[in-house]
Amino acid sequence: MRYALFILLFASYAYFYQAGGWNQNSRFALVRAITNEHSVRIDSFQKATGDKAFFEGHYYSDKAPGLALTAVPIVAATRPIMALGGDDPESYGGIAFLSFLSTVLTVGILTAMAGVSLYHVCIDLGATPAGALFAALSFGLASPIWALATEFIGHAFSAACLVFAFTAAVRIGTDKARDARLGLVVGLGAGWATVSEFPAAVPAVVLAALAALNAWPLGRARALRILSALAAGALACAAVLMVYQYICFGSPFHLAYASEQGYEGMQQGVFGIGAPRMDRLYQILLGDYRGLLPLAPELALAPLGLAILLFKSARACRAALVAGAVGVYYVLLNAGYMYWEGGWSYGPRHLTPGIPFFCVGLAIVWTETPAVVRAALAALSAWGTALSLVAVATMASPPVQFSHPVRELLLPAFRDGDLALNTQRFTDAGVDVGGWRRHVEPKAAFNLGMKIGLDGKASLIPLALVWLGCGVYLIDARFRGRPRVFPARLANWRARSDGDRIG
Repeated sequence: MRYALFILLFASYAYFYQAGGWNQNSRFALVRAITNEHSVRIDSFQKATGDKAFFEGHYYSDKAPGLALTAVPIVAATRPIMALGGDDPESYGGIAFLSFLSTVLTVGILTAMAGVSLYHVCIDLGATPAGALFAALSFGLASPIWALATEFIGHAFSAACLVFAFTAAVRIGTDKARDARLGLVVGLGAGWATVSEFPAAVPAVVLAALAALNAWPLGRARALRILSALAAGALACAAVLMVYQYICFGSPFHLAYASEQGYEGMQQGVFGIGAPRMDRLYQILLGDYRGLLPLAPELALAPLGLAILLFKSARACRAALVAGAVGVYYVLLNAGYMYWEGGWSYGPRHLTPGIPFFCVGLAIVWTETPAVVRAALAALSAWGTALSLVAVATMASPPVQFSHPVRELLLPAFRDGDLALNTQRFTDAGVDVGGWRRHVEPKAAFNLGMKIGLDGKASLIPLALVWLGCGVYLIDARFRGRPRVFPARLANWRARSDGDRIG
């Protein structure tokens, strides 16, 4: 089942190329600077983005470097292969291919793996396979995570790293042979999540605490082995970040946000984060502009599942408290951020790393409630999946000027088969085509169906076939080994009919 789940999620992410944007371009500018010029300065590429830091006469990416550093080996290995084949890695097509590959092999693949990891940890915490599968699909497809998993942005990537750390922390103590490995995964996952998105530092500490609580009752020797491995992983990530910041700014503690250009609000509070405000909280949860629940309504029932989990085993209770704390942290963080709307965004992107932790509750709700509730959950999740499909097919990051982006831009465009609307490229700030429903060739964004000559909604047919194949396999796996009700009833009916004829 896990392989079909991974293929379903990964295909859904890799199928779409969303092209660029300020956030994406800032990160990829760092990749280009390192692989092209062996430098962390993005002076040669800074005109492609407004998200940049300026320090002592040079430009730098203002983003946490984890995602870009993860993509560097991919681009460094691919560039000479392209050159050998006669392709120019610095041409428009070359940059599009490299950025597509970088997105798919970092954000896409790790988010798909996180869906599988979420499936397993939900089973560990007492969910049925069906409940765990529902949680994984809701996370990966029925929420804004799907849109973010198709973009070279750090939120889904950071969320995936936190899921790996959470899964490992929950499993500590279940297998003595894996003690050190689980501790290392907690440290690396939580640490790299932070190197990729700085706000993950708080959840990283919480997950380390969960690992320590699960390790403590195992005895001094085992606990020390686990925590030493955890510390080694975390310190390795911290060392990478400090070396990077020292190379950029001459100090291991100088964050790029401290030299941010053009966002005065970042100087307020802690890099723009202050006390949560109720008006922002309403907007990020219920508003038409950036509201989470209108886009992923099934998440409204997640707190119920986390509450149920509190009354299970001690290990499950700790996991529920941590999952709830991480989810709520991201909601409050978003509500306290000066730029809470997240610029061009499908939903409230700053809280999205908390979504998988809420989905743990969905698995328990599915497991513990009657069929009528599960049917309602399935309907809500199907609605969220449909909206997410509309977003990734048309524009995963709707422009800020649409106050109701789904209703005003995404749904009308999808209805008309007007897909891949983004005009921003990784090579420049974009092409002004006089409106979002007009296009120039070659398109900045595309899906793989378009690359084989399909147009409009027909370009989604290959993805639909993948979904169909994986869906059939998952349904078959769901019932494999269980008595088939309908065939059993058919056999009984035939037996009675034969008896009647004999009589």
